[in-house]
Amino acid sequence: MLTKVLIIAVFLAILGSLASGLLFLVKDKGQSDRTIKALTLRISLSLFLFLLLFLLFAAGLITPHGVQP
Repeated sequence: MLTKVLIIAVFLAILGSLASGLLFLVKDKGQSDRTIKALTLRISLSLFLFLLLFLLFAAGLITPHGVQP
């Protein structure tokens, strides 16, 4: 259960970073680097989520479902 909460929290942080990047893009009109920082954070969080999912799968804490061999 804790793993699901962690995955959802990271995913919501990714969405928040994406929304803030859009807000900074519209608000600043390209005059500051806040958009780049927000999108860099989004990419970093996405990579972290991918690695987290990979490690949780390798540890056997999560398993895929719906795919039958």
